[in-house]
Amino acid sequence: MSKSVKQIHLEKMLTAELEGKARQIAEDIFNDSEVQALQDYANVVSIKRLGFNDHGPVHMRKAAWNAIKMFELLSQAGIKFNLEAENIASSEDSLIVVLIASLLHDIGMSVSRQNHEIMSINLGTPIIRRILQKFYPEDVKKQVIMRSMIYEGIVGHMATQTIHSLEAGLVLIGDGCDMEKGRARITTMLANKPKVGDIHKYSANAIEKVTIGAGNVKPIQILVKMSQSVGLFQVEEVLFTKIASSPVKKYIELYAQVRDNERLKYL
Repeated sequence: MSKSVKQIHLEKMLTAELEGKARQIAEDIFNDSEVQALQDYANVVSIKRLGFNDHGPVHMRKAAWNAIKMFELLSQAGIKFNLEAENIASSEDSLIVVLIASLLHDIGMSVSRQNHEIMSINLGTPIIRRILQKFYPEDVKKQVIMRSMIYEGIVGHMATQTIHSLEAGLVLIGDGCDMEKGRARITTMLANKPKVGDIHKYSANAIEKVTIGAGNVKPIQILVKMSQSVGLFQVEEVLFTKIASSPVKKYIELYAQVRDNERLKYL
C-alpha cells in the first residue's frame, strides 16, 4: 500500500523522537498492512462518504506526535504517569500506551462515525494483542493492564466518556490539537453547497498553527494561532472541551491568538 508524503514525514518524525521499545513498536505499527488498510479506509468513510475531515493515517500520526510532545514535557517536569505512580509499570510503558492508543484511536471510522471509538476498540483488539504479546511475551499481567489503558485512551478520545489516567488524557488532547487548516482542506474542496456542520469546516480552515511547548507556569502551553476569529469556535467548542475533560488539564496553559492581536487566555 502506498503512503502519502505527509504520512512518511510524520513517521520519520515519530521514530526519530522515540527510542527503545517505543520506537520498535511505532515501526511495527507503521509496517502493519492491516493497520494501514484500516486507517486508509477510515479516511474514505470520513471524507468521501460522510464529508468529514481527515480521520486517517496522517491524522492519527499527528495526534500521536502531539501526545508524545506533551508526554515529554510532563516527564521533564517530574510528573509521574499513572502506571508508574501506581507501581504497576514504567514511564516507558506509559509512553507505549499513549503511542498505541493514539495511532489506533480512529480506525473505527472505517465502520461509522457513531460510536466509532467503541468500534476502534473492537477492530484494534487483535492488533493490540499481537503487539503486546510480541514486546511483552513473558508478562501477561502487564499485557492485560496496558491493553486496558490503551482501551481507556481510545474510548476517551471524544470526551464523551469519563477517563481517569494521565495517559488517556494525553490521547484525548493530542487528538484535539490536530486542528490546523490542512485537516479540513479536502472536505472544503469537495463541498459544493452549504450544509449543517459547516461551521466546523470553516472554523478549522481559520486555524493556522497549533504550537505545543513548555508553559510559563505549568508544564505545557498550547497556543492556537488563527487567521480569522471564526477559528475561536474550534478552540472553545472542540479543544477546550477536550482539555476540560482530561486529567491533564491542571498541567496546561491554553492560549488563542487571531493574527497579531493580543493572546486570549483560556487556561
